[in-house]
Amino acid sequence: MKFAVIGAGAWGTAFAIHLARAGQAVTLVPRRAEQAQALGATRENAEYLPGVPLPPGLQVTADLAAALAGTEVVLLACPSQALRDTSARVRDQLGAAQPRLVLSLAKGLELGTHLRASQVIAALLPGRAAGSLTGPTNAAEVARGLPAAMVLAAPPATPAAELAEVQAALSGATLRVYTSDDLPGVEFGGSMKNIYAIAAGCCDGLKLGDNARAALLTRALAEMVRVGTALGARPETFYGLSGFGDLVATCHGAWSRNREFGLELGAGKSVAALMAHRKTVVEGYKTTQSFHGLCLERKIDAPILREVHGLLFENQTPARAIHALMTRSLKRETGAGR
Repeated sequence: MKFAVIGAGAWGTAFAIHLARAGQAVTLVPRRAEQAQALGATRENAEYLPGVPLPPGLQVTADLAAALAGTEVVLLACPSQALRDTSARVRDQLGAAQPRLVLSLAKGLELGTHLRASQVIAALLPGRAAGSLTGPTNAAEVARGLPAAMVLAAPPATPAAELAEVQAALSGATLRVYTSDDLPGVEFGGSMKNIYAIAAGCCDGLKLGDNARAALLTRALAEMVRVGTALGARPETFYGLSGFGDLVATCHGAWSRNREFGLELGAGKSVAALMAHRKTVVEGYKTTQSFHGLCLERKIDAPILREVHGLLFENQTPARAIHALMTRSLKRETGAGR
């Protein structure tokens, strides 16, 4: 099957390497021509994924139209806030290409509109089946061929046989792909876990210990289920790879940019200092802003999200945020979603 991966950051490069290793025809499309030339010449993404060679079969080009020609699956590997622009570029260069699926690898809600990734793609590429491929996946581990699992979510109208073909092509000896028709749940889970990873990092930065982090993650999962179901997702989706799985990985992994961001906040650094001159994107930052606005709009109670928003946008201190959570009114635990 022919794939085009649009975006050559760490994750886009890693997934393109996986596809090539699995025997698929794949073209990696950096945004900048000079980056494409460097990757083609050195056969390594030294800027974002150093030390991992690009397989011989992996094609690299900045010519988006050429990469899309004949492509069956398009993977958009860009930050969530750049997805609208990336989708527009794809739309303008598709020509006669008729991909089966356009999949987002991003994890976040669009700021302002509160749209999920697949909704942004569908708005810019009407008539194309738009979905999401997500899960607990560290780019370096996937690139090195360590075992991992993901979930492929597509619109319910996607023919089962076609989805199964794409699922098989995406999978390999080191990456197992499951499918889901709960596209909202898969995308909400993958987005919200970045918010809670910032909170988990704060706990570690404050040196609150394992008990505090365990309590936080348990209540974060409950909040994720409550928010997600209020927004139309199915509760069981959040106990899968895109919910609980991604939450655990991102809140514990030393590689997690969102956890590291929270860790430094908890250790005393300011949001402004941490955001200045960043080379990599902390998806949870703007996703917190978007989800907070959405929850206010829908009148959904989300105390952990509210405190993280206070940390990032209202000059709240980590210690005061923890105090606010610990001194909320006492209640009975009645299930993960409550």
